[in-house]
Amino acid sequence: MRNDTRKKFNHYMGEVARINEVDSAAVQFTVAPTPAQKLEEKIQLSSEFLGRINVIEVVEATGQAIGLSVNSTIAGRTDTTGDAKRNPSDPTGLTANTYACQKTDFDIALLYSKIDAWAKFADFPEKWAGACAKAIGLDRIMIGWNGTSIATTTNRNTNPLLQDVNEGWLYKIRTRSPERNMTEVVQGSGKITVGSTGDYKNLDALVKQAVDSLIDEVHQDATDLVVICGRSLLNDKNFAILNQDQDNQNTLAGQVLVGQKQIGGLPAVRVPFFPDNTFLITSLDNLSIYYQEGGKRRFIREEPEKNRVADYQSSNEDYVIEAYEKVALVENIEVL
Repeated sequence: MRNDTRKKFNHYMGEVARINEVDSAAVQFTVAPTPAQKLEEKIQLSSEFLGRINVIEVVEATGQAIGLSVNSTIAGRTDTTGDAKRNPSDPTGLTANTYACQKTDFDIALLYSKIDAWAKFADFPEKWAGACAKAIGLDRIMIGWNGTSIATTTNRNTNPLLQDVNEGWLYKIRTRSPERNMTEVVQGSGKITVGSTGDYKNLDALVKQAVDSLIDEVHQDATDLVVICGRSLLNDKNFAILNQDQDNQNTLAGQVLVGQKQIGGLPAVRVPFFPDNTFLITSLDNLSIYYQEGGKRRFIREEPEKNRVADYQSSNEDYVIEAYEKVALVENIEVL
């Protein structure tokens, strides 16, 4: 580390300690509420997707999901002239829905050479914070779509999509609400075919069927429903009339509106790291990431034997579906 870089680095370490009200950032400390909130804001700003879902601070590590969706009707009438009483109901949840925040490490190593390069800029602290926020944000998205287990010691070599870090949204739909997960049409086939000789003529018909059969009636006409999918499936999309036989490998150029693509009458939302041959129908505000208040830990340590500075951060987090009544997960799609 260059001498001029050392001065800026020492100043940065002092500022981190000061805003967190600790003596030193070189020993583990609990991130104070204000910098913790600022970090969350940076993480959400690093990704448009994270800015459109819920990222919620919770007090307890485990508990009942907050329940942000309206899942039932409440209007009615009761004749109270006799013994009958009005009986209010909770429209935000019909079934128990729990969360459990898991300790997740977000450890970042920055080589001295990179810090030397950043130190030339006046916004050195912002570059450091921005790198951390972007890395955390991308990993959160990857875990949300691909997480299937919670390993005591994770392994990126065998789980390159962070499958073993936490249980993500799709996994929770499969395990907690399997009746809303379509994986095949013909029993035992293990696939859903789309094309002229397939189970569905096109993706529009499949989306329409998924909404009608998997999502509760109270949510089927919700105007905030979207089709979340990855790049490969969206490229196979054709804008044909519902259930009319088309060549699914060729979409008429004049019918494609950038940023306004629809499948089955619903907006198509392409997100990073989403599994191939899969789509999820829900509203974006039905997806949440919970993190525990006071659960963020951090310490920054020089590691000269590796010519780097290590920024060790951790947070207690969980991935939550607010209302399973408002989801339809379709997997194993094969476009013919």
